[in-house]
Amino acid sequence: MSNGPETPLLDTVDYPRDLHGMDAKQLRQLADELRAETIDAVSMTGGHLGAGLGVVELTVALHHVFNTPADRLIWDVGHQAYPHKILTGRRNQIRTLRQGGGLSGFTKRSESEYDPFGAAHAATSISAALGFAVARDLSGDNNNVIAVIGDGSLSAGMAYEAMNNAGSMDARLIVVLNDNDMSIAPPVGAMSAYLSRLISSRSYRSMRHVMRDLAKKFPRPLETAATRAEEYARGMVTGGTLFEELGFYYVGPIDGHNLDHLLPILKNIRDSDEGGPVLIHVVTKKGGGYPPAESAPDKYHGVGKFDVVTGTLAKSPPGPPSYTSVFAKALIAEARKDDRIVGISAAMPSGTGIDKFAEVFPDRSFDVGIAEQHAVTFAAGLAAEGYKPFCAIYSTFLQRGYDSVVHDVAIQNLPVRFAMDRAGMVGADGVTHQGAYDIAYLGCLPGMVLMAAADEVELMHMVATQAGIDDRPSGLRYPRGGGAGLELPEAGTPLALGKGRILREGAKVAILSYGTRLADALKAADELDKRGLSTTVADARFAKPLDGDLVRRLATDHEVLITIEEGSIGGFAAQVMHFMAHQGLLDHGLKFRPMCQPDIFIDHDTQQKQVELAGLAAPDIVATALAALDRAIVEAPARA
Repeated sequence: MSNGPETPLLDTVDYPRDLHGMDAKQLRQLADELRAETIDAVSMTGGHLGAGLGVVELTVALHHVFNTPADRLIWDVGHQAYPHKILTGRRNQIRTLRQGGGLSGFTKRSESEYDPFGAAHAATSISAALGFAVARDLSGDNNNVIAVIGDGSLSAGMAYEAMNNAGSMDARLIVVLNDNDMSIAPPVGAMSAYLSRLISSRSYRSMRHVMRDLAKKFPRPLETAATRAEEYARGMVTGGTLFEELGFYYVGPIDGHNLDHLLPILKNIRDSDEGGPVLIHVVTKKGGGYPPAESAPDKYHGVGKFDVVTGTLAKSPPGPPSYTSVFAKALIAEARKDDRIVGISAAMPSGTGIDKFAEVFPDRSFDVGIAEQHAVTFAAGLAAEGYKPFCAIYSTFLQRGYDSVVHDVAIQNLPVRFAMDRAGMVGADGVTHQGAYDIAYLGCLPGMVLMAAADEVELMHMVATQAGIDDRPSGLRYPRGGGAGLELPEAGTPLALGKGRILREGAKVAILSYGTRLADALKAADELDKRGLSTTVADARFAKPLDGDLVRRLATDHEVLITIEEGSIGGFAAQVMHFMAHQGLLDHGLKFRPMCQPDIFIDHDTQQKQVELAGLAAPDIVATALAALDRAIVEAPARA
């Protein structure tokens, strides 16, 4: 266990105002100490490491030059904001990152006034920043608005939509492009820094303004040619032609780890009285300053606990394979039998198992970047030509592609197969990544087949089932984490469409589970049986098409019917209720009790604690059954 690094200068910093009087040498020392503190904190809590280390100097420079929180600093995604949190009054909580009751792993408005906008999904920063800038102008204020966006987020169309809009307006807006992976810039160095400092200076921009006014006195063709020539000349030197075409004044590229380059350019931009949006292009190294993270940026993007000195990651205790890896195994097995199967990921190949699929079928694997809407419609095009696309996207990220799901897949009845990882509680990533809504947002679409895996063997069977669905779209949800430890087949066996299964028979209470709450349903049945309440447990397997025969049997043969799902209101229970209402199954005294996530957003914690907070654990099922039967709970059943 580390006692923490020595940070004498950082110890004097409580808030960004403490940076304002520091000189360049002190700021360099502060950056070094801030990097050491970030590494030490994440080594204890786990979390996103590489992205934050890459922006340490940039974070110090921004808070030194600008007057936050009056100047609005908006971090895209927010996983790069750990150093920002340390400098903004949250250092004493930094070792609670992603823990229950602790700091969020992303920016969060309710956490600090220094987080003007919460972010955990990519490419929202420029849109939000433009909103802040226009609100400032409407209010007659003069504060700065700065968005920091990583190059990876530029694969998302929303970033370009925002830049296109901002470029057509005169709102004063600063966008910092943190180029840490794509290397879209030419090499940076002293000459680049000099040119960037020159073109960001007030004198250059004033002269540029004068020359443009002068050019307006030329005939229109000459004016246009002069303006274009200046823009393209700067673009050839700096590489910023694309951004200039979008209406941004481009500065860069500059070394994002060199404070001697960063500070004067940021000050020039801050002090400029020119209007319009500016893009500052900084080049950084993901994991910068920590060799283990520099040498393995993917491995150290998101980490568990690790040893600071060696960089060795703490090993998790051995356990069953993750649902993600089981999905990959199942998809590979199906693809060996059918060369029309392809795998699609939206910038999360390792998170969805598509990376393993790509090792076996590189020509049939596609990572489209942070572009879920494109991923869905791309899959639709493949399906229209007879291929079998498996679109593997986290439940929470598929929300971003919902219009394409409706318009390009469902309406056209194309057999795109959605594999929704991280469905249900996700633990430390918290509310922004909670896969809570997919049952509801897909269940309302005509023709959609919806399945939820109760365990890893069921997941393999459901992948095989999806592979055989050629006449309509389908969705399969499965959770984060490891399975139940069941022995896996070499390949799945297709299930009968729209048919569930009964795992144990009873007479008084029926529990109908959709997805991974099945294990707790069986535990609850054991407890209810001990109390003399004979209990049936069934696994619905499908929300659409619903197993009407199974629901009818459970409703007519039992006094109480409980449905349980790890999702929001409007999901599986709504499908069951609609069916029972139309069949008249609610007209004769059945006590029906739907159990789903409460109407709240559930913050980061362990997955088990989130399940308990949602009231979806085994004791909660027991309590629901007893309350329906008006039976007092003499002793609260112990939580497993």
